[in-house]
Amino acid sequence: MKWVSQALFAAALLLSGLPAVAADSAKDLLAAGRIDEAITALNGRLSSAPTDAESSNLLCRSYFALDDWDRAESACKRAVALDSNNSRFHLWLGRVYGEKADRANFLSAASLAGKVREEFQRAVQLNPQDVDARLDLAEFYVGAPGIVGGGDDKAREQAKAIGTINPAGEHWVYARIAEKKKDPKAAEHEYRQQIELSKGDAEAWLNLALFLRGQKRFDEMEQAIVKASQAPMPKPDVLVDAARALFRSGRSYPFATELLKRYLATGPVEEQPAFKAHYLLGQLLEKQGDKAGAAQQYRASLALARNFGLAQEALNRVAH
Repeated sequence: MKWVSQALFAAALLLSGLPAVAADSAKDLLAAGRIDEAITALNGRLSSAPTDAESSNLLCRSYFALDDWDRAESACKRAVALDSNNSRFHLWLGRVYGEKADRANFLSAASLAGKVREEFQRAVQLNPQDVDARLDLAEFYVGAPGIVGGGDDKAREQAKAIGTINPAGEHWVYARIAEKKKDPKAAEHEYRQQIELSKGDAEAWLNLALFLRGQKRFDEMEQAIVKASQAPMPKPDVLVDAARALFRSGRSYPFATELLKRYLATGPVEEQPAFKAHYLLGQLLEKQGDKAGAAQQYRASLALARNFGLAQEALNRVAH
């Protein structure tokens, strides 16, 4: 169809203005959110070097970004089989199992939950200093029922271990436990402790904002997001999470738009792939009546991940 070629041409023009990638390695492509190119490069690498465990893990993470859980699982299992002593490989396989468990029926979810626990525990065992692995394991313990190995006491044990490495992270775990117990006063106290101990880190402010959103305290949520946007930001993906919170709350669309533009201008990271940031920006522009701008962002998303169905559906909606 004619409009398809026009869309691809427009997307190419738009992407020419995106921040350049330092080197076109698969890891760089993944970090930049150029998912289609990353998958092509990794499959090419693995066809000539099938025992490359790192490439298998990167392929898993690429499919993870696309929410393609079956392919992600296959690639992550291959990485673990090739290098069973790599903590991060086990962590990513556990994350894939977690995503699949969230979408499975009760019986399948219970089986997958056991696999999540085993992979996260193995990741921590292999690298006790990995805060990400300990945080993921602690969150599993908070959220999972005891029958599959969950438990608040286990989460608290992880929190104490995290506190020796990252004191602020310890209080995030306590906040999650308090939320589970439906104790908002205690949860808020712990989130504010995280802010204090992190010296006002942007991620800590975001965590408070997300808590306030859950409490329907939307004005305070916005204030916390403003604080997050002004705070030291080691992890720029905070900007996307903040914009998404505003979008889902129906609040301050122009502010959310600016946060996403800032994120894309300063260089996306793997945790919030560029194609998803473009899609969210398109949604925000569409809500504000800018259909042309929204279409441009949906095309940019598809230029990076052509099989991203949500962006294609949205483009079909605004392009007619």
